[in-house]
Amino acid sequence: MEMAKTKLLIVTHEMSPFLELTKISEITRQLPQAMQEKGFEIRILMPKFGNINERRNRLHEVIRLSGMNIIIDDNDNPLIIKVASIPAARMQVYFLDNEEYFQRKQVFRDASGKFFDDNDERTIFFCKGALETVKKLGWAPDIVHCHGWMSALVPAYIKTTYKNDPTFKNSKVVYSIYEDGFTEKLNTNFAAKAVMSNMTEDDTKAFLPADCESMHIGAVTHSDAVVLADENLNKDVLKFVKDSNKPTLAFNLTENFENFYTFYEEISNDELVSVA
Repeated sequence: MEMAKTKLLIVTHEMSPFLELTKISEITRQLPQAMQEKGFEIRILMPKFGNINERRNRLHEVIRLSGMNIIIDDNDNPLIIKVASIPAARMQVYFLDNEEYFQRKQVFRDASGKFFDDNDERTIFFCKGALETVKKLGWAPDIVHCHGWMSALVPAYIKTTYKNDPTFKNSKVVYSIYEDGFTEKLNTNFAAKAVMSNMTEDDTKAFLPADCESMHIGAVTHSDAVVLADENLNKDVLKFVKDSNKPTLAFNLTENFENFYTFYEEISNDELVSVA
């Protein structure tokens, strides 16, 4: 009998060749392809920031997935889904778009370098929208791997609001911590705004400081496993990871991402393997 393919969902705010801000874009381009070559089934989700060229990258709207509304602070925000293929890898990337949040020429800061005031709501929109999109795809991931601070609410949502949802109830969540974040703070109401149904403010209290470190700590709190994706990470975050005793992969690029393959397999078969 043929084994079912491991389903891997990648959630990221950047990916080469569409948007290249930090090394996250390279890892999120190479890692899924390496796993696909090892037999995994892959889906990738990212925001459709305004500086991603739709024509050059051949994005087109997926009508059957578009048309949902994501509620933030009692406001309905329409979610448009676009898709593009990476021909060299036979991988599809789904882009989450919304006119108000993403159709601007800059990513996280305006032309003068000021951190956008609504980066908190853009983050909430992206994380909620990502999970609703996967539900609509009717595709239940075995592993959800979140890359970078903008994906930090995904683990919290999967382990609370979506924990009994057939799409996510068996998903293992991995969070990669990167050095390149932000030095500003998100809106002070971020943690309260982020609360969804079947959640309490207790579920988002780790995010209360609304800085980059608390985004990482909040994500780790709700994740099943952690990847330390940079050498120079914040000491408080590292201590939190160590004290959490969660399976942790110290990032280094082994050939064909063999270490990630092993890590994913161990996490998805956690009843068989205990990682010290």
